[in-house]
Amino acid sequence: MATIASQEAFLHSFHAEYPAVTAEAFGRGRAPDGRSSYEVLCERVAGCGRVLDLGCGDGLLLEFLARDGGRRLAGVDLSPHSLALARRRPALAGARLEEGRAQALPFADNSFDACVSHLALMLMGEIEQVAAEIARVLVPGGVLACVVGGGAVGGEAFDRFLGLLRDTVGAAPATQRIPALGDRRTRSRDGLDEVLAPAGFAAVDWETVPIDLSGPVEQVWAAVSGLYDLGPLDGAAVERLRAAFCTEVRDLTTAEGTVPCAFKVHVATARLR
Repeated sequence: MATIASQEAFLHSFHAEYPAVTAEAFGRGRAPDGRSSYEVLCERVAGCGRVLDLGCGDGLLLEFLARDGGRRLAGVDLSPHSLALARRRPALAGARLEEGRAQALPFADNSFDACVSHLALMLMGEIEQVAAEIARVLVPGGVLACVVGGGAVGGEAFDRFLGLLRDTVGAAPATQRIPALGDRRTRSRDGLDEVLAPAGFAAVDWETVPIDLSGPVEQVWAAVSGLYDLGPLDGAAVERLRAAFCTEVRDLTTAEGTVPCAFKVHVATARLR
């Protein structure tokens, strides 16, 4: 329990300072068909009338979901600071937004037709309990759809950034390193099947989608520097990392000033039996 407490304390503190970090970092990213990863996820629950966003953050995914009128929407998140931003979105005036833990959802049994989660499920500890809670609040036949991180696309700016980040974090004192977050099984199809099957879910449908974040170097830096690992680093270390990154990607930069940057996400969907 102490490990879970330290994980959640870190996430709470980080999002108090950066309440919209995920949406700001990755909201402008686009799949090859022009959609954001948020829009790709919305498609997986098309036709579902009651939808829960697990780890809803500042409410960007819920705002996309609200475009399909008539839905009953709810979101839950650890961070009151992120939820405060979600509550300011006019499209979410009728949504139920709750501060809480995924391991003990504040909703009744059979409350939702679908549950979505964007780059959040992979951060959660006690993942079997999370799966059981999702199954509890879904109706039979309900859908879980989530986006989890898939790493860098080789040879581009995000790949190089991760190498620089590993060196920076490796040289930092232990007090400037984040706790281990989440359960690695959520990052693979077989692992997620292992987690979800005991809770009553059918086999996971798995799709890998590249997301393009290319742009001017400072815009790309703003996106990649939203990773949790930078949170505990001191300002001088972050500035050295930024300078090293800008130098490292010069040879990638096009004549128009665009730095190619892409990462992969996995879109996983499973239906409750």
